[in-house]
Amino acid sequence: MLNELIRRHCKLSLAGICLTLLVFSSKIVVAQDCSGSCTNAQSFLSEADVSRILSQAVQEAQAQGVLATIAVVDRVGNVLAVYRMGDKLAHEVLISTNTDIGASSVIDSGLEGIVLPTTVAPFVIDDQAAISKAITGAYLSSEGNAFSTRTASQIIQENFNPGEINQPGGPLFGVQFSQLACSDFTQASDGSAVTVGPQRSPFGLSADPGGLPLYMSGSLVGGIGVIADGLYSIDKDISDFDHSVDEFVSLAGTIGYSAPSDRRANRITVEGKTLRFSDVQDWGLLSSPQSAPSFESITVDTGKLVPVFGYTDGSIKAGVAFGLPESGIRADSLDDFPGLDAFVFVDRNNLERYPPSAGSDNTALAGLALSEHEVRVILQEALRVANRARAQIRRPLGSQARVTIAVVDTNGNVLGMVRSRDAPVFGSDVALQKARTAAFYSSANAATFLRELPDVSYLSIDDVGLSLSEPVSFANYVTSLQVFLNDAAALSDGFYAFSDRAGGNLSRPVYPDGLIDGPSGPLSKPAGSQSVFSTGLQLDLVYNGILQHILAVASAGLVDDVPSGCAGIGFSFESPFFTEGPANSPVKSGVQIFPGSVPIFRGEQLIGGIGVSGDGIDQDDMISFLGLHNAGEILGGEIGNAPIDRRADNLTPQGIRLRYVQCPVAPFLDSRASNVCENK
Repeated sequence: MLNELIRRHCKLSLAGICLTLLVFSSKIVVAQDCSGSCTNAQSFLSEADVSRILSQAVQEAQAQGVLATIAVVDRVGNVLAVYRMGDKLAHEVLISTNTDIGASSVIDSGLEGIVLPTTVAPFVIDDQAAISKAITGAYLSSEGNAFSTRTASQIIQENFNPGEINQPGGPLFGVQFSQLACSDFTQASDGSAVTVGPQRSPFGLSADPGGLPLYMSGSLVGGIGVIADGLYSIDKDISDFDHSVDEFVSLAGTIGYSAPSDRRANRITVEGKTLRFSDVQDWGLLSSPQSAPSFESITVDTGKLVPVFGYTDGSIKAGVAFGLPESGIRADSLDDFPGLDAFVFVDRNNLERYPPSAGSDNTALAGLALSEHEVRVILQEALRVANRARAQIRRPLGSQARVTIAVVDTNGNVLGMVRSRDAPVFGSDVALQKARTAAFYSSANAATFLRELPDVSYLSIDDVGLSLSEPVSFANYVTSLQVFLNDAAALSDGFYAFSDRAGGNLSRPVYPDGLIDGPSGPLSKPAGSQSVFSTGLQLDLVYNGILQHILAVASAGLVDDVPSGCAGIGFSFESPFFTEGPANSPVKSGVQIFPGSVPIFRGEQLIGGIGVSGDGIDQDDMISFLGLHNAGEILGGEIGNAPIDRRADNLTPQGIRLRYVQCPVAPFLDSRASNVCENK
């Protein structure tokens, strides 16, 4: 009976993937070594679990003397509960990476400086902040790695590590603008019931400490997010340890659902640097989570469950088990990827959302579009490379890479998506963003598309009123890039092929990446205006989509919710506030600016893009580049990577060569081969 109870959480595997050790003495010790295959039908948060997590967090918030807003989500982003302590109007939230003594934002562009509620705009956004933090804890993690919003803060800033001069940007620089509500990939819920994911996140991924993953028997089951300090921000100084009330309250909620210690970010290194998981420890808690009262016994004057438009109806719900059709992610059943342990995305009817399909651009490409068979082979070969590759951000050491792979045509339409078992969920939307970005920047239509977009103006909200900044023109980004590259035809003649590594180089606050005293990248913001909430073209493309969704949720639908498609949404104070962007946008989910994609060519003709995300940026580069190369060889050279003389690394802006791809030196688990991308 006891053995069966344990195995329902972690099945015995002779392959060593998921071992359960039972030691019988005065007590039973259960040791887990889950690394991708422990999750089963019983791996989910029940209503009782969610109630316990909330009760533990509320008790710690009371002990800390703060009013906290707490959100709990499952692994695919379903909001299982949001609880707010005290009066909602007492939960002012300021979005800012840097503040002065007056607690206002120093940087005045992008999302910086938005503060709610105010007397002129009595909308609250603490619930959306907490949800975004909880989703980040769940989406960045897996059975092989446990990452938090503090981890996210470390890996998305302009230097890695933050504060170290002459260091390149964080490996996931820009990932915060993914999982957006305006993406055509992320799913939406009316909040009345849990449903298929991956679900959208109000603010995208969060880098504000206070979001942690939740585990049961070594299997990732969700995340908790807390905001109590009123500042939605980042940790700019990781040389010290912060006394973060958000993290203390969140940590209390995880007791009994904690991440395995050997999977936490502080046990994982990137570029020889140890990642951060949390600045607080169990011994610093001011309460005893194990003895927290029942949730039902918490009085209404303490706080209450709250509905959040588009996310939850104000009740407590059980989560869904990851990897089953109800989660929106399940094992491949059409045999498109035989023997590759592949997983696919499905809708509420268990129908595959993105099976391999032919390009929609055949007429425009004069019959040269990708065929269904070619797409299938590309996905198969990229997944085959991933299955052989040594993971960068997973434990135990020697694990295979776990990623999501997406292929698009030149219109940005999805031609196929597949993922590894246990790949982190965040990589799903990101892989699609990457594929679209490579195809978009490599096309002859990018400049025209950008020039025709409506200007974007940043919104300022305070007690004085609402105001808009001077308009920012997308045409200026095109001009800046052409001047920077000394190429008047850039983004308009389709000659140069841009990977996400190349486009990311041009989107950094300093070029070359990280070196002081260099010029700003032409797709970034100038010094003093750039931050993780104001990245330049990347944010400006989706800014109005983010703003529209924030206001729609805060107003409970008085402002229309965002349509599907991020780029080109218009905004003004006139009625209606927001107008839809172009229906034929090639970047419906926005663009991404960290590595992991390449464009797809048939000879000299651009025909699409492939994007990969989930397990280290060099691995992402290799899986996309080498997977496409191998597919081309299988298909007799019909398709492949861009011609060598057309790749962006032929460009030398400021006398510094752009990067195209960077592959790990000795990447495979089954081979000692090195420099596997060389001369391809």
